[in-house]
Amino acid sequence: MSVTFGTLLFSILSLVLIFALLFNYLIRLYNITCEAEADVNVQLKRRHDLIPKLVDAVSAYSAHEKRVLEDIAKTRSECLDTGALPERSASESRLAGSIRSILALAESYPDLKADQNFLSLQKEISAVEDAIQNSRRLYNGAVRNYNVLAQSFPALLIARAANFKSREYFELAAQEDESPPVRF
Repeated sequence: MSVTFGTLLFSILSLVLIFALLFNYLIRLYNITCEAEADVNVQLKRRHDLIPKLVDAVSAYSAHEKRVLEDIAKTRSECLDTGALPERSASESRLAGSIRSILALAESYPDLKADQNFLSLQKEISAVEDAIQNSRRLYNGAVRNYNVLAQSFPALLIARAANFKSREYFELAAQEDESPPVRF
């Protein structure tokens, strides 16, 4: 049985189409992971922007808690100096713990606990922590989808040829995975 020119041409065009579709889908998923990473970074920046306000509010009431306030400032600087999202996991986890420590200080200072500015900051931080968790979940889901496709045959061939690298998840330490409590 001989293969006709039309059959051969159809087979080649089908393969080219399949590879083009897979390549475009890899690009789409990669761009989704980039967008999700940007969303996480926006939420992290919101948290970083709230920290000086929180430190100012707490320092007015608790001058002798200087070590806690210095630790959070140092950890915030580390987070801002760290580059890509997955490498920031450890410093962001420490920062979330530091925020919890500061919010826990309010229990020792009744005036601080009643301060409207502090209460407003506490609510805002809680909302930002929730947004970080949601953005992180979206990012990790996008990374999962991208990595699965990039590591599956035949997309694996395209991913390797086009130098698509696997993306890393953005993980936080287990105890840091929850939002700081809001007390009224």
